[in-house]
Amino acid sequence: MSEIESRGYVRPELLVSTEWVASHLNDPGIRLVESNEDPLLYSTGHIPGAVEVDWTRDLNDPVRRDYLGREEFEALMRRIGVTQDTTVVFYGDRNNWWATYAFWVFQLFGHDKAKIMDGGRIKWVNEGRAQSTEAPHYPASDYQAAERNDAKIRAFRDNVLEHLKAKGALVDVRSPDEYSGKKLHMPEYPNEGALRGGHIPGAASVPWAKAVNPEDGTFKTAAELRNLYENEAKIKPDDDVIVYCRIGERSSHTWFVLTHLLGYGKVRNYDGSWTEWGNLVGVPIER
Repeated sequence: MSEIESRGYVRPELLVSTEWVASHLNDPGIRLVESNEDPLLYSTGHIPGAVEVDWTRDLNDPVRRDYLGREEFEALMRRIGVTQDTTVVFYGDRNNWWATYAFWVFQLFGHDKAKIMDGGRIKWVNEGRAQSTEAPHYPASDYQAAERNDAKIRAFRDNVLEHLKAKGALVDVRSPDEYSGKKLHMPEYPNEGALRGGHIPGAASVPWAKAVNPEDGTFKTAAELRNLYENEAKIKPDDDVIVYCRIGERSSHTWFVLTHLLGYGKVRNYDGSWTEWGNLVGVPIER
C-alpha cells in the first residue's frame, strides 16, 4: 500500500506522488500539465516534459465570462498532444489551486483520465527534483471532445438561489475576513470588483487551505478531512453541496476534496462566486 493509499481516500488513484511523477517522466501515455496563478513561473523552470495550461488564456472564453467551448477545448488538447487515452497529471503553484481548477474544467468535457500531483509545484521544487526551462512540443493529436456538460459539477446563480430556498448545504472556502465581510478580497490581494462583503446565507466557513498540510501542501488524511467538513462544518456525504470562493479557483480545490477524496455524491462549484454574488442586486447576504 502506498502512502497516499494509506490515507483512506475514496479515490486514492486520482492523487499521485512526486516520486510517481519522477518515475513516469518518459511515459508516452502521461501528459504533465502545469497550471499556475503566476504566469511567469512556468518559464523559470518546470517538470521536464510538462506543458503549460494557463487558466486565463487557455481555459476561459476571451470575451464573455465563461469557459471555453467544445471546439476550443479540442484545439487545446490537440495542441498539447493529448488523446482520449492520455492520462493528464496536473500540478501547480498555490498548493494546486489552479491545478484542481484545470482538472475541474477538464471534467466539464468528460476527460476523466486525470490526476493531481500531491503537494504541487512547491513540493517538487523543495525536494530538489529536476526542472527544465524548455517548453516541449508534442505531435498534435486528433482529440474529439464531447459537448461541455455543466449540469453535474457546476452551479450558476439561479441554482444557488434555488439551493437557498431548499436549505441546501453551502461551503464558503474563502478566508475568515472575506466570509465576515471585513474584506472584499483575499489577504494581500487587491479588490476584484465586489461591491458588497459577507457570505451567502447559511454557508459554512471552511477555508480551502485547511484541507492541506502547511509544511508541504499535501492533502490531509481522509479522517482529518471528514472531521473538518462533517464534524466541524456539519456537511454530510449525502448532502447536495455547493462550494464557492471569489471566481471558483479555491473552491475547485474543495470540490476535488469532497468529490474525490471523501466521495461525496453531489458537489457543484459555483464559479461565479463572490465576484458575481457580491455585485448582484437584491440577493441575500449575511455578515
